[in-house]
Amino acid sequence: MSDRGFLFLFSLLMIFGGIAAAVWLVVSGQAATVDGLFLALTALLFSLGFALYLKFLIRSANEKPAPPKSATASRA
Repeated sequence: MSDRGFLFLFSLLMIFGGIAAAVWLVVSGQAATVDGLFLALTALLFSLGFALYLKFLIRSANEKPAPPKSATASRA
């Protein structure tokens, strides 16, 4: 597997893991405390960071590569 494929899957895992942790804190009632609230916000912020990286990764993968410079064009 290429490094981009691994980073894509790892980012998806981290996004879903952070969202699942935040949902679990809300469902279990632990988010009602100050510590739980900050833990849920941290998990969501962590997921947002990986989501932004995933957006950048997808955008860079969709870009067309620049055409190589011709040797005759550089001499002129």
